[in-house]
Amino acid sequence: MRIYSPAFAYGTEIPPEFTCEGEDISPPLVFEGVPRQAKSLALIVDDPDAPDPEAPQMTYVHWVVHNLPPMYELDPLEPECLPKGASGTDKMPEGAVEGYNDWKKIGYGGPCPPIGRHRYYFKLYALDTTLPDKPMTKDELLQAMEGHILETAEHMGTYRKRSQEAA
Repeated sequence: MRIYSPAFAYGTEIPPEFTCEGEDISPPLVFEGVPRQAKSLALIVDDPDAPDPEAPQMTYVHWVVHNLPPMYELDPLEPECLPKGASGTDKMPEGAVEGYNDWKKIGYGGPCPPIGRHRYYFKLYALDTTLPDKPMTKDELLQAMEGHILETAEHMGTYRKRSQEAA
């Protein structure tokens, strides 16, 4: 299984439009090679470098989604499983449930590092079940997924605020 974004390659900078310095919308994501036995997918986006990559103290959660429908056949003209700006809109696939980020809000919250260049991991989980139809925190989702994970994949981008570069 594979997850990637047509907006940025693995390990490269996330474009500003997907951060607090831009539109703060969710990036487009593509899922490939989803196991046929998967009943649903879950997505967690987090930053293990908070608050300072030189002395990380916590993993900051930016987006939690579960009950994404498994997608096996992609449209070659529009392969995005989650299109640009899907969070909080009718572009989210039917049945998908967005959960709480660490701003205590439902949906996507883009990179907004207070200091330094941070890494942002987009982790995809193929599950053998669907989960309760209610928003969850990352910890609640991890607990609910326990024993149900068929496969995982990840994509990673980095970001450093432009205002820090000028300083």
